[in-house]
Amino acid sequence: MLYVVATPIGNLSDITLRALEVLKSVHLIAAEDTRHSSILLKHFEIKKPLVSYHEHNEAMRTAQLVERLAAGETVALITDAGTPGLSDPGARLIRECIRRDLPFTIIPGASSILIALVGSGFSTENFCFRGFLPVKSGQRERELQAAAEGDETTIFFESPYRLTKTLKACIDIMPDRHLCVARELTKKFEEFRRGTARELFAHYEMRPPKGEIVLLVSAR
Repeated sequence: MLYVVATPIGNLSDITLRALEVLKSVHLIAAEDTRHSSILLKHFEIKKPLVSYHEHNEAMRTAQLVERLAAGETVALITDAGTPGLSDPGARLIRECIRRDLPFTIIPGASSILIALVGSGFSTENFCFRGFLPVKSGQRERELQAAAEGDETTIFFESPYRLTKTLKACIDIMPDRHLCVARELTKKFEEFRRGTARELFAHYEMRPPKGEIVLLVSAR
């Protein structure tokens, strides 16, 4: 059995009782960054074999893990934060389990996408998650243009190092649209800042942001 386990996105207290039970019971834990995940496991006194599972070894490791699953072992898949498969490694392994008819289940937990959506105050009736904004400016602007033309709340992940560049692009693409920057969710310096692209750009140009960022564009 494969267990796809959501882990806290910041506050370790957000781990679920079910997630802890699973992590304590499996034969093996596959983690995006074993060093990072060791902090979580040590905090909850969980001692299990760890193997890395990230974008650079995903193909090779998927084949290895599938064979262990087929042999009857139990494996927990975790990422650095949140749910595996959402802009993190995991989708390939799940698809292979489906192809091989191997059992798997998802252990839910904290989600920066849903926390940001609810906390933004924007419409939750119809929304779209678009993952990380592209690094290249042309591709990024096309994504933002699509969000500007959409009738739903659009959710992006963004790097703190590119946020002001993205907000500057939004000034031209969607000057009157309301945006929300959700930053450091569940952590000590959690922040929800709402406003137009121009207002947010002025704020973050003076105060360069740090930490994990979710950027939301309100529906038209």
